[in-house]
Amino acid sequence: MVILGVALAIFSMIVVGLLVARRVAGDSRNFLVAGRTLALPVVAATLMGQAVDTNATLGATDQAAKLGFWAGATLPLGLALCLLLTGLFFARPMNRMGLTTLPDFFRLRYGRATEVAAAVLMIMAFAILVAGNLVAGGFLFEKFLGTPYGVGVLIIVAAVLIYTLAGGILSDAYSSIVQIAVTAAASLALLFWVAATFGLRHEPGMGPLDLGQLSDPAQGAVVNWATLAALGVGDIVAIDFMQRIFAARSPDVARRACFLAAAGTAVVGVPFALVAVSTGRGLLTLLDEAAPVGLSVLVLAGIVSASLSTADGAILGTAAVAVRNVGTVRRVHRPGRADPLLRATRWAMLPVVGGSVLLALRVPQTGVLLTLAFDLMLACLAVPFVLGMFWRRGSSRAALAALSVGLVVRLALFALTPTMYGADNTLLYVPNTLVGAAFDGWPTFIAVAASLLTYTLVALLGAPAGIRGLDLRVRETPAER
Repeated sequence: MVILGVALAIFSMIVVGLLVARRVAGDSRNFLVAGRTLALPVVAATLMGQAVDTNATLGATDQAAKLGFWAGATLPLGLALCLLLTGLFFARPMNRMGLTTLPDFFRLRYGRATEVAAAVLMIMAFAILVAGNLVAGGFLFEKFLGTPYGVGVLIIVAAVLIYTLAGGILSDAYSSIVQIAVTAAASLALLFWVAATFGLRHEPGMGPLDLGQLSDPAQGAVVNWATLAALGVGDIVAIDFMQRIFAARSPDVARRACFLAAAGTAVVGVPFALVAVSTGRGLLTLLDEAAPVGLSVLVLAGIVSASLSTADGAILGTAAVAVRNVGTVRRVHRPGRADPLLRATRWAMLPVVGGSVLLALRVPQTGVLLTLAFDLMLACLAVPFVLGMFWRRGSSRAALAALSVGLVVRLALFALTPTMYGADNTLLYVPNTLVGAAFDGWPTFIAVAASLLTYTLVALLGAPAGIRGLDLRVRETPAER
């Protein structure tokens, strides 16, 4: 029964993805930004599909069961906050610019060197994001189907590549409708069943009204606020979210889609944290030990769908950034000639996936990997992006300095801190007596503060750039039309 339900979810997304793939028509603009034609419901669904992933569902229950409601709820709430802020301040101007990838902004605003640096950082961060979604699939297949963890990871990868290679963002956008329908139904059904079976009770200090989790460092407050900051602000510089904003048919559609997706992400994601603190168990354990078979099938299908939906968008966006912004491949749309950007993006997906698989095998964590990815974006790119959008003073020198200082400070503090968002640091920890686990969370704020201070000082001391991001417009060459 479980195998059938999960297989049906995967099959449905593959079928939908392949059916719309014919609309690519050999054009990278259709493959990467859907010809800039997506309507409001589709843009909202695909934005929500990127936000409601297995990090924010399965990861939220894992964190909440161990550390309290707010440790889990900050994952979907942080993503919802990001979409809200993007809708308020960035969606309309970013759609109006006519960009293809987010690093295009850094090239037009700051120059080639900043574009490449930003692109490399985004590739690193999104490899981490993809890995987090592969981890969840690996655990699910291992626990419920009996396959080895690594085999489960490869099953998810194979399913994603089948339709993403064919249809790009078009396949991702329309398959996201299936994913959101299944995941939303699973979230609400699970919450109602837990309320009826266990009651929405919780251990002392673990519930949503226990605000010590947001005020007392000993109860994880610093880590919880750091999670909210990394996702709420760092995720603004997200290649997958922005790619969907570029694909919207108008600036107003992009803006309203962000608001709808923000509300949907909170409504669908937060119940997973509430379920965890009410039962005291992680989601997979709860489904295996207590839930009815039908509910287990629905929730597991939702988890797999979420894993596929976010992984496909992240893989596509990362490959596009690699070939366009690092490799300088451009769109050429002429009758009878293959589009080099389309071909190169498809090939680039394979090494992107390979790196993510290796990371998923090395760090089998869920929500932690999501937060870590955008912690890096917050430290390095959030300041140059936000200030570069609205402030004419900031120059390429300021952007590169802020990026470099943020990266060095964040990596140094990461290496010194034995835990990362409550999980053991198995990636880069250097044993030392200077920093203990109580310091966890503070590196997020220190790194972005260092980046902000550096950008501001360098911008004020140097010559002004004389341009804002709001002034940018892309004009395609004849070969690119």
